[in-house]
Amino acid sequence: MSLFIRSDRPGTTDDGPPADGSSADGGGAPGDGAAAHTGWRDRRPAAARALRRVTTALAAVVVLAALVVPDRLSAMGPDHFVRLPVEGLLGTALLIALPRRARRPAAVLIGLGLGVLVLLKCLDMGFYEVFARRFDPVFDWSLLADGEGYLTATSGRAYAVAATTGVVLLVLLVPALTVLSTVRLSRLVDRHGRGATRATLALGTVWVLCAALGLETADAPVASRESSAFVQERAGDVRASLRDREHFAEAAAHDAFAGTPGDRMLTALRGKDVIFAFVESYGRSAVEDPRIAPGVDAALADGTRTLRAAGFSSRSGWLTSPTYGGGSWLAHSTFLSGLWVPNQQRYRSVVTSDRLTLTDAFRRTGAWRTVGIMPGVTASWPEGGFYGLDHVYDSRDLGYRGPKFSWAPVPDQYSLSAFQRLEHGRPHDKPLMTEIILVSSHRPWAPVPEMIDWDRVGDGSVYDGISKRGKNPDEVWKDRSSIRTEYGNSIRYSVNSLVQYVAKYGTKDTVLVFLGDHQPSPVVTGSDATSDVPVAIVAHDQAVLDRTDGWGWSDGLQPAHDAPVWRMDTFRDRFLTAYGSRPAP
Repeated sequence: MSLFIRSDRPGTTDDGPPADGSSADGGGAPGDGAAAHTGWRDRRPAAARALRRVTTALAAVVVLAALVVPDRLSAMGPDHFVRLPVEGLLGTALLIALPRRARRPAAVLIGLGLGVLVLLKCLDMGFYEVFARRFDPVFDWSLLADGEGYLTATSGRAYAVAATTGVVLLVLLVPALTVLSTVRLSRLVDRHGRGATRATLALGTVWVLCAALGLETADAPVASRESSAFVQERAGDVRASLRDREHFAEAAAHDAFAGTPGDRMLTALRGKDVIFAFVESYGRSAVEDPRIAPGVDAALADGTRTLRAAGFSSRSGWLTSPTYGGGSWLAHSTFLSGLWVPNQQRYRSVVTSDRLTLTDAFRRTGAWRTVGIMPGVTASWPEGGFYGLDHVYDSRDLGYRGPKFSWAPVPDQYSLSAFQRLEHGRPHDKPLMTEIILVSSHRPWAPVPEMIDWDRVGDGSVYDGISKRGKNPDEVWKDRSSIRTEYGNSIRYSVNSLVQYVAKYGTKDTVLVFLGDHQPSPVVTGSDATSDVPVAIVAHDQAVLDRTDGWGWSDGLQPAHDAPVWRMDTFRDRFLTAYGSRPAP
């Protein structure tokens, strides 16, 4: 139904035909051909009048909804729309005060502003659901392209194209709808200026009374100022984001270990094979949320016992990730660079700098061969040079011939088996420092691989049957309890892969540090979870663990609830210091 029904023809009113009784089309007396051009509005004036009123009412509803729609799906209830937005009253007062010729352009600008407001709130809804934060209009645009890539990987190209098309249509239609609505209402002000003035004054009085009495619905005031507050907050966010580049450059310029010579780096780990492993979406909720934790905690307890039987000891604590629900690369760069990297701008800045990373510190010594196992990387990855990796094995280099498990191109056990075949199990003249990214616990957590005998892994074709037996993501995502169950199963699988690998292939010189990169999305954790992730260190040589005595970490793979919580960017310097590195003068 068009919101742009013409009703401002010369000589007409909003409620009926011209007052002088002549034809609305300007025709003369009967018999001069006017009847042949009579429109349906003249033939059915009652229906036309009803349609105009319904259209005007719909325009008012569109404008009201645009002003009070929340920025979170969790607040999207009928009672949230029982609001009287002050912005609507001010906008109407502006139109009344403007000269008639200026009202239409002003209405168009107001409508465009409302459209942009709604689109920003829609982006916020999506980001709160996935990242537990709102959309950053300066730095987050690249994440939209990542979302399209995620849909392609998990649901297929056709689904991703359809979703992208839907988003483009939404971007076009929402501003068009709000503009048509505001223009429609501005014409109502033109025709009924006196009545519009009275109504605005009356509603303004109601707004003041509601504000004075503190009336609320859905824990929010009926006298709403949400849209103006939203705009002010977003403007502040933009200013802060633009200033962030300068602040980050200042922080990055201070590096106590930038000038430390290689022979004074990591002296307490010489001769050790060191592995840094990131477990996708392994967050605190996996260990402490009663809806998820029982299975994961049992796996951690079993893993601690398995490692102890193989001669390994372990300690664990908590780190606070800079990201939530996604953006793993932000956590990786934070952990390894010792800089807080919560957004894409900082990530681009740090990976194009000469900042010393934890992994590059091993290469600087000249005492280690540095390797990356990156099963989630499917194209060239220039960041490998920044991280100081002599060689990177991505998904194309691991020799995998099995099926994808939803997003994950390669199962975790296969990645570790390939690492053993390609690097760790081969003779080498230097110990290895390896960064491994485990991706089987990546959203949507279905189907989840199964642990198999290491001798059966082969080229991965054995996973065909396992994938077919696994659960369908579409079925899992119909119910939140099912999502949490499969998420927990995926974490158990990733942890078991690491534990069994170390127990089977680890040596007296093996040192493993593994951690989560971030919490899973709020669909798993809820909206009030922290950004903490578990971190653990495993070693056969007790002297390696003795160097962490001052950290206050818990014994075993499961950190205690009250174990220390560090920001993730502080780990680099603590680790370097604990293992013999000394800042340059």
